[in-house]
Amino acid sequence: MSLPFAASVALLRQPEILLIQRNREPSAGLWTLPGGRLEKGETAEDAAARELKEELGLTVYGLRPVRTLLLGRNKSFPLAVFATEGFEGEIVPDPAEVRAWRWVRPPQLRNLHTTYDLGSVVEAVYRMYDRS
Repeated sequence: MSLPFAASVALLRQPEILLIQRNREPSAGLWTLPGGRLEKGETAEDAAARELKEELGLTVYGLRPVRTLLLGRNKSFPLAVFATEGFEGEIVPDPAEVRAWRWVRPPQLRNLHTTYDLGSVVEAVYRMYDRS
């Protein structure tokens, strides 16, 4: 598999997860995890942290890999998904990138128009952080 094209972060504040509604294509209007494309020379983890800072003003730490999704018409764009409960700062969304944001509980996903496979990604994240 090729190196990731983009990275995103599942930010947890138990029992909720942070979602954003995209303001740009190709996912405009859809609810998803914050994140974006890697810049030249960046690791997926570095890109994920940078994107959270740029899109929401948050500093994240303790990122854990969740999975890689293959996106695009030909499934040729790998998206590395990370998760963390570690973050600092106040949410200040970039209006060019983020139309809206909200903390949601997993059952609420079924009432939202989301990006591809978000439900299974969220399930995987909650399995990683299951404390039972």
